[in-house]
Amino acid sequence: MTSPKVRMAPRPIERRSHAQRTAETRNRIMTAVIESIAEVGFQRTTAAEIARRAGVTWGAVQHHFGDKEGILMAVLEESFKTFADVLGVPPHEEESLKARVALFVGRSWQHFRSSHYRSTFEILLNLPPEIEIPWRQEMLDEWKKIWSRFFPESDPAQRQSIDLMVYAISVFTGMATTAILEGKRTGARSRELAFLEETLVHRIGVGGGSG
Repeated sequence: MTSPKVRMAPRPIERRSHAQRTAETRNRIMTAVIESIAEVGFQRTTAAEIARRAGVTWGAVQHHFGDKEGILMAVLEESFKTFADVLGVPPHEEESLKARVALFVGRSWQHFRSSHYRSTFEILLNLPPEIEIPWRQEMLDEWKKIWSRFFPESDPAQRQSIDLMVYAISVFTGMATTAILEGKRTGARSRELAFLEETLVHRIGVGGGSG
């Protein structure tokens, strides 16, 4: 005698909210832009290419971002948010300056060597000055906040501290650019990162970046 078959109740269909669908579409479009710029460059990242990679129509892209400039600005903002997330929670002030610098440099380089940063860099190079300059100032203001959380002894209102912070940005940018040019041949950059760490420890340690 065969046992009666047990009927399993159908699983309820999980329905995503409109807000969830909107967020997923926006993320898919921004990811398409980042990947396209990283793989084929800014000039070949056309409206058609963005739509194809995202699996949507260009009309859908316009619905969410307005135009290509709108999506590029959204990618810039998302890239800096990603950078802040990568840096994460700053170490406790009681941590040694050397430990805080090492954490800051290591986490920062993790972002600067990523496709997110490569796309950000190419976008900035191709933006008109009236858009690029204000965004650069906004980015610098956010950098000051992050810098202050890692190095409270380095006053970001002081010219010397700003110069040191800009120097760190310049080093990361130069290393990232070199890595892009070298492609798969790029190394770990451990010596350059060590030089940067030594400089930051010394300059912050002798008076919060002043002198």
